[in-house]
Amino acid sequence: MLPNEAEILKKLSIADLERAQAYAKDLTSGLQIVRTFPQGVTIFGSARLPQDNKYCIMARKLGNLLAENGHAVITGGGPSIMEAASLGAYEIGGRSIGFNITLQHEQVPNPYLTDCLTFEYFFARKVMLSLASKVFVFFPGGFGTFDELSDILELMVEEKMPVMPVFLIGKTYWRNYIKMLEKAVELKFADRKDLKIITITDDVREVVKAANKIGHPKVSENYYDGFRELSTAKKENAA
Repeated sequence: MLPNEAEILKKLSIADLERAQAYAKDLTSGLQIVRTFPQGVTIFGSARLPQDNKYCIMARKLGNLLAENGHAVITGGGPSIMEAASLGAYEIGGRSIGFNITLQHEQVPNPYLTDCLTFEYFFARKVMLSLASKVFVFFPGGFGTFDELSDILELMVEEKMPVMPVFLIGKTYWRNYIKMLEKAVELKFADRKDLKIITITDDVREVVKAANKIGHPKVSENYYDGFRELSTAKKENAA
């Protein structure tokens, strides 16, 4: 190895260490908030719809109902669907948690958050949006919403996280997505049983019923705690 190559590798190693420390800071800060409330309901969706859009109105109503039933509402902390859901919980006096993100064009946290943390890294933010939740709700959205939906479904299918209810709100919007998944099943790219994780509906009360059925876990009993060990034991017993 040439001397200049050794020096370059040394600098890269330092940069990697600094990057790892930045990742850890995001994750640690997030966990400090997640560990202060029972797992709630995480709501995803577009950041571009006006508040008078029908989906924002539905998100606000969902926030109302969840708060009335004692469930924390978790969002990405931004505008549009996130703001509507946050407002719904906030105006009832419920807990409204926002996991915001630093973007090229700054995303300002909406004013209806009882708790807010701004992340530097998307992956750390997504970890917290998952860890904080017992039910997942997806309103219509774009690339970010589809990314988060695919991430959560893949983790459930591969038993990297517990299987929890996943709701797609807006039958008209999600119809073609379901058709695409059906095609994937037809081509044997996916298993039909995995589609049962998803419920597509226009009735936000179904989300509340699912959350009520699960109940209110203790703050000290996150569903992710010990999940890896349980999953490993299950596979060993099946072998």
